[in-house]
Amino acid sequence: QPCWKEYLTTRIEQNMVVNCTCPISECRAQPTTAFIYSIVSSEEIIAKYEKALLRRYVECCSNLTWCTNPQGCDQILLKDGLGYGAACSKCSWISCFNCNFPEAHYPASCSHMSRMTCAKCNHGFCWRCLKPWRPNHKDYYNCSAMVSKAAWQEKRFQDYNERCTFHHHAREFAISLRNSISSIRGVPKIRNLTFVLDACKVLEQARKVLAYSCVYSYYNQDTESMDIVEQQTESLELLTNTL
Repeated sequence: QPCWKEYLTTRIEQNMVVNCTCPISECRAQPTTAFIYSIVSSEEIIAKYEKALLRRYVECCSNLTWCTNPQGCDQILLKDGLGYGAACSKCSWISCFNCNFPEAHYPASCSHMSRMTCAKCNHGFCWRCLKPWRPNHKDYYNCSAMVSKAAWQEKRFQDYNERCTFHHHAREFAISLRNSISSIRGVPKIRNLTFVLDACKVLEQARKVLAYSCVYSYYNQDTESMDIVEQQTESLELLTNTL
């Protein structure tokens, strides 16, 4: 029993207990939950074991996932199949259930977000025609593309990127403002600030939509539909700035 206790405790602490087998190499039997409870007495180790079981259960269920809040949240969410997800009941973070992006990104689609690449990933491309540098494009000075087209593409990207970055920063300001107001609600004569907190939440959500609208607009080439989208975005931006 002492050997089993040490073995199971080590496997639990290393997060390797779910698929562990008998320490005898020829034996593939797996210890049951009841057996582990009868051997391990430490409440701390048992708590780690139960967390490992919960993680494995969530990973095995296609309709369950963890909240993707980058600040950390241990809430389990039920997937509803919608790209914009649903707000976490614990931290109010809205996750996307269809891709690996950490938050809901409406109106930008999951494919739009997957096309965003890291500036440090060493992907080489021609700044004139935007085609991959390899295997055939070796010298951008000999590129046959029009410089004016490349300049237009570059300016277009910079414009949308600057707008997207601005709205993300404005969203962070709304969050900071809401936290500041929450901290002074206990002051006498300044308690009834619920309407201001609600306004900050709306402002935060609006800035988020505006930021991802920039991503959507940058990748969408349908001029007819984009006219409507741009009008709606402009209207939302005007009202958001007013708020």
